[in-house]
Amino acid sequence: MTINNLAQVGSHNKREKKAYNSNPAIKIELSKDNIELIPLDIKYVKRFKEMTKEYEKEHSERMKTERSERRKNYNQMLDRFKNVVADELLFTATHKFFDNMNKEDIITWGNTCMDFVYRNLGYTKEQVLHATIHVDESTPHLHCVVVLLVKKYDNRTKTERYTISKKQYIRDKLHLSELQDKYHKRLTNKGYDLERGIKGSNAVYQNTRELKKTTRYYEQKVEVMNKSLNNAMIDFEEKKKTTENTFIDKEYVKVKKDTFKSMNNVIKESKKIIEFHPKMEQLFEKVDTFTKSH
Repeated sequence: MTINNLAQVGSHNKREKKAYNSNPAIKIELSKDNIELIPLDIKYVKRFKEMTKEYEKEHSERMKTERSERRKNYNQMLDRFKNVVADELLFTATHKFFDNMNKEDIITWGNTCMDFVYRNLGYTKEQVLHATIHVDESTPHLHCVVVLLVKKYDNRTKTERYTISKKQYIRDKLHLSELQDKYHKRLTNKGYDLERGIKGSNAVYQNTRELKKTTRYYEQKVEVMNKSLNNAMIDFEEKKKTTENTFIDKEYVKVKKDTFKSMNNVIKESKKIIEFHPKMEQLFEKVDTFTKSH
């Protein structure tokens, strides 16, 4: 993830967005019960800068000897590493897995996941920027954000230099599958009833970031349509109050022109919502499938 992504992930994991107050997927009144395994009381980007200050210092020294057209400040250099300045590891299971677990049980499960991070993935405790278990959604899950900073031997300069490398920890799909085997074994050895996902599955999953982007678009669209319909209803109610006595006979209803226009506006906004409903159903199915696949 980029520095900008890191800031957004931090806002989500620390529940800093005001939008969560109206998000039905997050019970904001339960957010106080979220469990901090590796706590963080500052912003993600600030903590990242603290954790990589030696890397920044090394980069600044190196730039002093670079040609002017090749010089980049620290942030510009980091932008070259799209999606890998840090990594977010997500651990969860089905809702049934957490049935009958109390807070202490969930903490024990979370610490077992962190053992996997240290012993199998190879991250050190100093590389963990933040680790928190969210219990304010339908299924508990652990977010663990790690900084991919390593010191490697550089053949060109014949020295050890800092670099950011995701491949140091997850090399390829085969390695990822092996890690998933080890995670499953680690948890089952601890007595957890956890079923291994299907190996080599060809299912294509929408990228989490893209799914969130799509969901936000639909949320905003629904909010706009609801607001438009609400305004149309308010306008219609006001028009009814000021409308002269309506003339009605066996075949005709006579109302003022602006009242009639207001009625049509309510119908138009209602039709928009009715026509949009199938798209919302498709999105729900997509989100549901995505959730079950994880």
